[in-house]
Amino acid sequence: MTTEGGVTVVVFAGGDPVPADVIEDLPASALVIAADSGLDLALDLGLKVDLVIGDFDSVSPEALASVPGAAVERHPRDKDATDLELALGAAHRADADRVVVVGGRGGRLDHALANALLLTAPAHSGIEIEWLVAGTRSVVIHSANRLHGSAGELISLLPFHGAAEGVTTEGLRWDLHDATIHAGSTWGVSNVFQLPVASVRVGSGTLLAVMSVGD
Repeated sequence: MTTEGGVTVVVFAGGDPVPADVIEDLPASALVIAADSGLDLALDLGLKVDLVIGDFDSVSPEALASVPGAAVERHPRDKDATDLELALGAAHRADADRVVVVGGRGGRLDHALANALLLTAPAHSGIEIEWLVAGTRSVVIHSANRLHGSAGELISLLPFHGAAEGVTTEGLRWDLHDATIHAGSTWGVSNVFQLPVASVRVGSGTLLAVMSVGD
């Protein structure tokens, strides 16, 4: 399935309760992939799931039995990739231009960190990735993005996989101009939207823009 910008995939990663209004922000024509217990989240929102993928160690049997029309890709529990990584692989096979990941924290710090590293990995630089989890919306920035918010909303720009160089922003309270945000630095934490739309450009490296929502 496609949207105006190409193929969009929504991945439900599980592990987090999802507000019912999150469905309003999801592209209606997207391909929906459920990673293991993400199936429960997708069904709770009344969505049709196209593919269920994972080792199925956490999805409810009732949910798995209720989607006869979905393709099922079962993997062994002793595997070298998380269910979310498997789902991203399926998105690549679908030639996705954009991926929206819903959930994926689940109260475990190791899962949250691993998922942030996964979504910002260079292997996915050809896909626009957005992550919706626990009152935040995050966007992976490899080159340039326009970010939408409200004046006064918080936004943090976090470098992953090394320094982000040539960072230039417009529309934030503390704009940056050809700046370098080094790995391990907190310099980009807790900036603020000054305008409803802010632009972020990166010369090299990767940023994760983390925005607070639903306050």
